[in-house]
Amino acid sequence: MQFQDVPITQLIPQRPPFVMVDRIVSCDVTDAVAEFTVREDNIFLDDMLLSPAGIIENMAQSCAARMGCISMMGNESIKIGYIGDIRNCIVNRQPRLGEILTTYIHVVEEVFNLTLAEVKTMCDDEVIATARMKIALTD
Repeated sequence: MQFQDVPITQLIPQRPPFVMVDRIVSCDVTDAVAEFTVREDNIFLDDMLLSPAGIIENMAQSCAARMGCISMMGNESIKIGYIGDIRNCIVNRQPRLGEILTTYIHVVEEVFNLTLAEVKTMCDDEVIATARMKIALTD
């Protein structure tokens, strides 16, 4: 299934101005790639830089969009996810206004409604941030 043309708000529960993902580039059972452009109206923008909280929110919403894709592939309703844990989060630098973030999600483990994922956010060839996120899904 092609997810590039699916409106992101069909895959995640967030609504503007809190949407931190523009589109899913690719998605399968274990891996996904999402993109997001840092815009002037972003609530996490401070002095033309995306805050670390904004980067983490982008990572979490990218994971949520992946889960939305998985639900859509299984003809299931989109579930809401909650961050259960963030570990080893490293923010190397804050992205600037206009930069495109590409966020890579790799599922390490899924047990019942819990997903453990390694997440990496990049601008071009530069790693901006990395983290391990544990996300719990609602029924």
